[in-house]
Amino acid sequence: MPRRAAQQLVGRRVTISKSSRTVTTMVDNAPPTPIPSNINTPLGSEYPSTYTSEAEGDVDGEIDGDIDGQVDEDVAKAMGALTLAPSAEATGSEASAPPKPLTRLERRRQYKPFPFLELPAELRVKIYEYFFDDTHYVLDLDPDNYRRIHKKLGFFRTCRTISLEAGYLFYSTHTFRIFPTHPGKHFKTKKPLLARMSSRQRSWITSLEMRLGPGWNKPPRGWVVNPALGLHECTSVRQLTVFVECDPSDGIFNGFRRADDFYEGFSRGLLTDVLTEMPFVNNVTFDAWSSVRRKGAMMRGLINTALSHGKHIRWGPERGWTDVDDEGEIVVPTSDMVATALLNGVGMDVVIVA
Repeated sequence: MPRRAAQQLVGRRVTISKSSRTVTTMVDNAPPTPIPSNINTPLGSEYPSTYTSEAEGDVDGEIDGDIDGQVDEDVAKAMGALTLAPSAEATGSEASAPPKPLTRLERRRQYKPFPFLELPAELRVKIYEYFFDDTHYVLDLDPDNYRRIHKKLGFFRTCRTISLEAGYLFYSTHTFRIFPTHPGKHFKTKKPLLARMSSRQRSWITSLEMRLGPGWNKPPRGWVVNPALGLHECTSVRQLTVFVECDPSDGIFNGFRRADDFYEGFSRGLLTDVLTEMPFVNNVTFDAWSSVRRKGAMMRGLINTALSHGKHIRWGPERGWTDVDDEGEIVVPTSDMVATALLNGVGMDVVIVA
């Protein structure tokens, strides 16, 4: 072979087609073929290759057409699997249609729910407090309760653990009125708020309030203490608040009240029945509007009733009363004074200076 022809064969392949088979041979002692500058090294290789593959070295298109076509088809399929574009087989509406949205069930299966019950009990209680933060401290029968409270109480139906934990926090941190005071049908109802609760809910309550003054000329028929009211089941109550809105014994009610001492006697009897049903109550807190005098017949009768049942008297923040009034008058007698007065048959009106 001439010298010039041998130099041309260095680094090239000789392709011989025989009976539909392609045989490729390399010239002995041929140096490695450098990578052409117009062919990029695959990104997946860590180091650039020294010896070119058949695809890299086939600059002049010397590889047989069948093999070249097969390689191109395999590469196209591999690249098609890595792209989000629709495949060549998808035509018409399938290629242009947007992805189908997931159903609610599929979304639930896609996201794992938060393990709320795996939190410490202290954190769960704090979350319950934030959840009920926008509810009023004192709860009464109110037509607005469904929007503000009833929907929140549906949270108790989640599971038994949440029902017990959140239920106890809600009922033990709110004050419930024994008798309704909201004007309208709730005021005249024969089924107060306590009567609408279950025994378990009543057992969680720690604070009750009784408002006196509404219906001072004609108290509602539903303002009675009976077993259906469920006061005997409020065994956790330790605080009873008596809030007086008006004192019918005041002279301003002359000519309007039903009879002298009518509402005052009704209020004393109602408080007596409440304290009889709840002997476990230790403290009675008295409060009133600014027009109510502590030395009036209404307040003196209620204070006497609470003392006769051995309750401790406290004062609420609205009126700002204290054990000693502005004139230095002692209004709450000691236990020794009460015992002495009862033994001597002296009424409590004598002990409490009017």
